[in-house]
Amino acid sequence: MKFKVPPALVMLVFGGMMYLLARFLPIGGFDFFGRRELSYGLLALGILVILISVVQFLVKKTTTDPLHPKKTSALVTNGIFTYTRNPMYLGMLLFLLALGLQLGNAFNSLLAAGFVSYMNRFQIKHEEELLEAKFGKEYRIYCKLTRRWF
Repeated sequence: MKFKVPPALVMLVFGGMMYLLARFLPIGGFDFFGRRELSYGLLALGILVILISVVQFLVKKTTTDPLHPKKTSALVTNGIFTYTRNPMYLGMLLFLLALGLQLGNAFNSLLAAGFVSYMNRFQIKHEEELLEAKFGKEYRIYCKLTRRWF
């Protein structure tokens, strides 16, 4: 299976759409006390989640490259992977949620949901099929114990 669009690029495209929506849609604006601080917190949490997952992949000496999942040599199920099967994508979602808060337009939450839908259909589904073929029963048990996102 070949993945043609890197997930980071998908996140940037959705982020760009969020910016355009907030800039040109005359409705949906919002503000509340602590909005910016909450967005900074989500951004920091997103960075932390991604860094932790990358370190765990490096410790297991397996690939972090979503464009070549066949290079996966180990199934990582401990640490942050106990709580989410896709922490890197969760980190990207947290980035988008932080951006949505910064931009202050409620309709951006629909684009964040669109990112989740896109990733589930065009990235995660294929990765899961490959991992199940490679790791079999061990991966199926992991999927039953751990949610896809959080």
